[in-house]
Amino acid sequence: MKISFPVLATLAGATPLLAQSATPALVPDIHSKTIMDTLIAAGPVMIALFLLSIFFVMLVVVYVMTIRRGAVVSSGYMATADALLRKRDYLGLLAVSNRHGEAIARVVQKVLDFTTKNPNADLQQLREIAETEGTRVAASLNNRVIYLADIGMIAPLLGLLGTVLGIIHSFAALGSELGTARYVALSQGISEALVNTCAGLAIGIPAMMFYA
Repeated sequence: MKISFPVLATLAGATPLLAQSATPALVPDIHSKTIMDTLIAAGPVMIALFLLSIFFVMLVVVYVMTIRRGAVVSSGYMATADALLRKRDYLGLLAVSNRHGEAIARVVQKVLDFTTKNPNADLQQLREIAETEGTRVAASLNNRVIYLADIGMIAPLLGLLGTVLGIIHSFAALGSELGTARYVALSQGISEALVNTCAGLAIGIPAMMFYA
């Protein structure tokens, strides 16, 4: 069967058009993968990192609402305490300290309780009582925020675990897959490793910042 030259020219001119019309159909398949799809495909370690991130956000919200300067010492309490000390109204100061929840109020309350029970105590004993109670209150606050430091250490380690698993998958793909499938599996394993590393650091760094 013979094909004339005009027919060949027509087919040759139509070939680029067909290629151009077919190529865009492949583009949505390449770029349709969202960030959430990438995170889900990054392996089971991402589940632990996701739960850890939720716990981290909850802790930050609670600490921002409860651990602030007003929870340690407030200007209102200090003004009242100063006025009562000038009047030497120690029982009134004790009553005010019992009604306030600030850390300094608990220290003052402890000192005044010791003073009322031991009226002959010297200044050194009162200072030791105040320092002991202040240390206890500070340790209580530190014990609460220590969870942020734990998250800051655990999250990068989980990310490292996911990285190792992704690299294992990559090397396993090199030995088992053939042809183009080998490179696809290799790129998926590397992507899994990098996503886990990024997620672990993205949780650990803010956790250590808020802890500091």
